[in-house]
Parts: sequence; structure tokens; C-alpha cells
Amino acid sequence: MDNNTNLTQDEIKYQQALKRVKRIKGFYTHLMVYVVINTALIIVNTSNSTENFWRWQTFNTVFFWGIGLTAHGFSVFMPGIIMGKDWEERKIKELMEKEKQNKWE
Repeated sequence: MDNNTNLTQDEIKYQQALKRVKRIKGFYTHLMVYVVINTALIIVNTSNSTENFWRWQTFNTVFFWGIGLTAHGFSVFMPGIIMGKDWEERKIKELMEKEKQNKWE
């Protein structure tokens, strides 16, 4: 028996909000780690001389990790842009219908 069958609408909305808050918290944690680590890397890479500052090696981690951080931010704050507003619910219903059909075949 599924635990969600006994939940009220308010409890379901609370669970969804809790999940969203955890995703937002995860993004902000990722952002803080990004800033701290990359600041430390830039300081270490340029501590010997300032002429090393404008080299690709100084900024490659910032650049590539920044791409990942941007993707993480899009997935947290703009999930409906790519998949649509209710894509997840529609996909779940679609898969459940396919499962029902496969049981009788």
C-alpha cells in the first residue's frame, strides 16, 4: 500500500514544499562552496606573482564549475522552462497507465 493514499491535500502540498526548500538549500550550499573554493584557488594560483592571474589555468575551474552551478540553478529555480509546468505529473500518469496495460498483456 502506498503511503501517499492516506495523505490529505495539505500534507501533499507540505511534502512538495519541503522537497522544494531542500533543493533550494542544496543550491545555496553549492553556491557557497563554489565561491569559497574558487576564491581560495585564485588566491593560491596568484600568490607567487600577479602575472599568473590572467592565465587560463587560473580561471578554468571557475568557468567549468560555473557552468555546472548555472545548470543546478536552472534546475532549481526554473524547472518548468524545459519540461513544462506539469510535465512530471503527466509523465508519472503516463508511466502508470503503461504499467496497467502491461499487466494485462
